Amino acid sequence: MSHIPEELSYTKTHEWVRTNGGEVLVGITDFAQEQLGDLTFVELPEVGDVLDAGFEMGSVESVKAASELYSPVSGEVVAVNELLESEPGLVNEDPYGDGWMVRIKMSTEPEGLLSADDYQALTEA
Repeated sequence: MSHIPEELSYTKTHEWVRTNGGEVLVGITDFAQEQLGDLTFVELPEVGDVLDAGFEMGSVESVKAASELYSPVSGEVVAVNELLESEPGLVNEDPYGDGWMVRIKMSTEPEGLLSADDYQALTEA
């Protein structure tokens, strides 16, 4: 069973969101990295990119599959986890910690995010 931290919010496309003031930290969930297997490549947006909620912001690739990443919020990218360029496996090892992907300064309040319980129900469906 995947670990689903209670304090985070989630998307139906398997991103997690940690809100801190007007910014969010985003990564992919433990469930998502388990489904993908060992990641071999992570493509992230650039600092300064403006993202729209629900639209593609990058991708991840593993030996099994490639998957798009979707922005959970609208706003400007203020940081990317540059370690993932050389160490994509950090996402597998620590998806909610060192495997974070982007930090976004929100331009609007997030909408439609799932609680941990709702996300767990989604992954068990």
